[in-house]
Amino acid sequence: MSTFLIRILLALLVIAMTIPQKSEAESEQWCIADEQTPDDELQAALDWACGKGGADCSKMQEPDQPCFLPNTIKDHASFAFNSYYQTYKNRSGSCYFKGAAMITELDPSHGSCRYEYIP
Repeated sequence: MSTFLIRILLALLVIAMTIPQKSEAESEQWCIADEQTPDDELQAALDWACGKGGADCSKMQEPDQPCFLPNTIKDHASFAFNSYYQTYKNRSGSCYFKGAAMITELDPSHGSCRYEYIP
């Protein structure tokens, strides 16, 4: 190997070693509704998640619950998708919902509505 190539490889190794690694908090992920998905598709996925999917939707189903507001299909679907994802992600559960959902690393919690994260 030429001296030039060795110097480049060493420089790349030094750069790679100085890139900060993500902390555990930075790699947290939540599953939310994709804003591009039509409401009827979100509603079908929401119904499945809260029914056969086994998501805990209790915090958004009644007006006095912390995640009821905003009372939109997108917000309720996001909460339900995340509940399902956090419960089943370690058992091959996914954040797909027929293309209606997506992963985010930004905590979607708001006000008194806390979106669960399970490491």
